[in-house]
Amino acid sequence: MPVTVPLDASTWPLFAELAERDNGVYGGCWCTAYHGDCRPPGLDRRAFKEQLVRTGRAHAALVLDGDGAARGWCQFGSAEELPNIKHGRVYRQEPPPRPDWRITCVYVEPRQRGRGFARAALAGALDLLAGAGGGLVEALPETVDGRTAQGRFLFSGTVELFEEHGFARVRQVGKHAWIVHRRLPPSR
Repeated sequence: MPVTVPLDASTWPLFAELAERDNGVYGGCWCTAYHGDCRPPGLDRRAFKEQLVRTGRAHAALVLDGDGAARGWCQFGSAEELPNIKHGRVYRQEPPPRPDWRITCVYVEPRQRGRGFARAALAGALDLLAGAGGGLVEALPETVDGRTAQGRFLFSGTVELFEEHGFARVRQVGKHAWIVHRRLPPSR
């Protein structure tokens, strides 16, 4: 049964080990692409991500398997923390209400896909967001109904996964991409 924990300084080694198993994730991204252009010159993506995590400017629900190994994560943050989005040009043509939170990446290591880790990651992220006060949560996932999609192109999750967690489609912004929203109440 997967367990989620927040990505922070204490769980950074688990995140780093997972990212290193997959060559820094998607060829070395280290889940930094959505953070914008704030990476200091000369700082590689791994060091940049670690700096963001240790200073509380990068957030994720990290998913652990029964042995305590990290198998995936769901990255989230404010729109200010994660200003880069997929399909940004189309998104900005008719911007939806500004979200309190944005989910940008749902990652599961390739050989572990199809085992519930993405669901656990998204559920864990929503629990953490509710604990942080809730509010309007936005994502830009891709729909897979009626088509075959390679997992490496679904790094923002699937519309169907988000709908299982109470999200509603707002507007289509790409051939298969949608803005989805959910109003999340704060947890007690």
